[in-house]
Amino acid sequence: MTSHKFQQHNIHVWRGFSSILGAEMRLAFVAFVLVTFIATCFHARAADVAKAELDRLKEYLENVEFIEDEDALNSLTERTEEEVMRSACDSQMHYDEPLPDDVSEFVDDVTQFVGTWDMCLGKWQSKTAYADWNYETDLTDANAQKNTDVSVQRSGFTKQLSVQATKVLNHAHFSELDDDIKRQVRLLAFETSPKDPDDNIALETTKNDLQKIYSTATVNGLPLEPNVTEVMSHSRDPDVLLGAWWGWRNATGPLMKDKYERMIGLLNKGATDNGFANYADAWEESQFDSTDDIEEQAAKLWMEIKPLYEQLHAYVRHRLAAYYHDYRSFNNDIKFWGVFRQGAMPAHLQGNMWSQQWENIYDIVKPYPEEVEKDYDKMLKEKVFDAAKLFKMAEQFYTSIGLFPMTNDFWKYSMITKPEGRDVVCHASAFDFYTTKPPNNDFRIKMCTEINMDSFETIHHEMGHITYFMAYQDQPTVYRDGANSGFHEAIGDTISLSAMTRQHLERLLGDGQGTPVQTVRSAEQGKPSKGDINYLMRKALIKVAFLPFGYLIDKWRWDVMRGTVTKDQYNRHWWKLILQYQGLVSSVPRSEKDFDPGSKYHIPSDSPYICYFISFISQFQFYEAMCEAAGHQGPLYNCDFYQSVEAGNKLKALLQLGKSKPWPTAMEALTGSKEIHSSAILKYFKPLYDWLVAENARLKNPVGWKHAKINFE
Repeated sequence: MTSHKFQQHNIHVWRGFSSILGAEMRLAFVAFVLVTFIATCFHARAADVAKAELDRLKEYLENVEFIEDEDALNSLTERTEEEVMRSACDSQMHYDEPLPDDVSEFVDDVTQFVGTWDMCLGKWQSKTAYADWNYETDLTDANAQKNTDVSVQRSGFTKQLSVQATKVLNHAHFSELDDDIKRQVRLLAFETSPKDPDDNIALETTKNDLQKIYSTATVNGLPLEPNVTEVMSHSRDPDVLLGAWWGWRNATGPLMKDKYERMIGLLNKGATDNGFANYADAWEESQFDSTDDIEEQAAKLWMEIKPLYEQLHAYVRHRLAAYYHDYRSFNNDIKFWGVFRQGAMPAHLQGNMWSQQWENIYDIVKPYPEEVEKDYDKMLKEKVFDAAKLFKMAEQFYTSIGLFPMTNDFWKYSMITKPEGRDVVCHASAFDFYTTKPPNNDFRIKMCTEINMDSFETIHHEMGHITYFMAYQDQPTVYRDGANSGFHEAIGDTISLSAMTRQHLERLLGDGQGTPVQTVRSAEQGKPSKGDINYLMRKALIKVAFLPFGYLIDKWRWDVMRGTVTKDQYNRHWWKLILQYQGLVSSVPRSEKDFDPGSKYHIPSDSPYICYFISFISQFQFYEAMCEAAGHQGPLYNCDFYQSVEAGNKLKALLQLGKSKPWPTAMEALTGSKEIHSSAILKYFKPLYDWLVAENARLKNPVGWKHAKINFE
């Protein structure tokens, strides 16, 4: 059906019902026609509808013979573009005419409907993103209420959108649509919000309450960022470390437990309202594009990685026990040493609040202490004095491989340091505001930057999200997302694997005469040097140490969401998983009065985490593929693809697809494989693994912690 025929179809429908419809319904229909024309005449992903275009459409409507209510027309004409669009979108969502039986008409109508729906979704995505930003960068009650209101309104829209898309999905002629339209309809039909508006309000309010508890918590007046984090990173006094470790959990978890149970109940209510067994099943479908066996895939990947982690754990445990051997004033001395003897490690000694990454204890576990290494953190602080310079340095890497510079609005509106005088969510994150004004669409990073290598790496990570946003910004709104959530996390980390190589850091922070990417070679062909082993150990403390934590977070949540673990078991189950996968035990007794999962941002914020586990494995596949494109030769861990446009083009092939294709197709575009596998990460760390096996054998160091027990009362 052409757009002209579609107009006639709508006019025919109008005339048939005009005798029984009042002015309000006629105005709604006008709004529907308006939004249909906007979607039909102007590509939904082009620039926002210009005022001249809107005026032309209004002029057209004035001449349509069925417009009888002059007051309604004047009201329509005087409204702003945003008001007209929102009214039109709402009307479209409540349009209840049956879909055509004629195949050709059905295909044409649905194609135009999908364009309209997508444009409307973009408007709501944008409004929601701005409300989120305003709240997270200024944690006031007023902003919390506005954020809740917008979230509830958006939920009302997406519920109706799901109803409309589901009608198409269930229609007899659905199979006649082209594959792209079918994919958009399936994605648009996905919904998890509770059907009861009161439940939806309660859910959004509870989410905001939990996030505020986390973001405003302090330990003896000190916030997590940067103060408590600095203590955990640099102190070597177990009493001080335990005080910070326990204090943060005491300041967060107990205040959250009841609210968290409430949130899970409402999330599950929304999932069951929309045909899912529970929110875990809905979440997995959303995050991994209907990959039914994602839990099985994750379990398989973990079992492949586990031997490497166990060797690392055994070695680090040995070095920590030796380091603290003479410390005898610990408050719980028997438990402290008993944990080591059982093969586990105390959970507060790894230099990180959650023991998710251990790089801050590198000085304790360094394989070859006599090897002199560059202090890149010190070199960075000597060369860089403000956060903006760190961001510019990261941007320069992206542009050197043919990717995108940050936009004017990015530099104007991003929050890159912690502001004075207001509470903010310091947890670093990237925002896509779903604007449609290329080349200056609105993308931002929110981060409380410190001048150190940790922040430098985090900036590369977050800028990876922004680059992904930019690459797919011309896709329909429903495709403006990562192929799966793990890929979105992997992009910046893939860049960081190159940007944090010794070669690149020497080029960046040294005398500027670093080796070009095309001639990078291993310092020693064949056997890795002591410097290589030290370098790989530092990387393993970040990348390998993280994997069990990245895996267990959502294993815990899946059990909670599916009801196999109830509120009176939350904390015990948490510690069982921490012991099972990380080999860690609390040095002080824990109980169900505590809620230690709440100490990790992603739990109260309802943010997925298995994506990070997938990311930390798939990023090595991405990295290997980009290194091959750059012509790298030698050990994988020495590859720096800086200035390789060929490598950037390989990555861009994945990025620009967004969610328009199933994730295995996007994976294949970059790596040549449709599967996530562990071979690249195991290849990267193979020299270290061989060294750990030999070293643990030499030390007669037992591997594993099968005799350890959780410290729970």
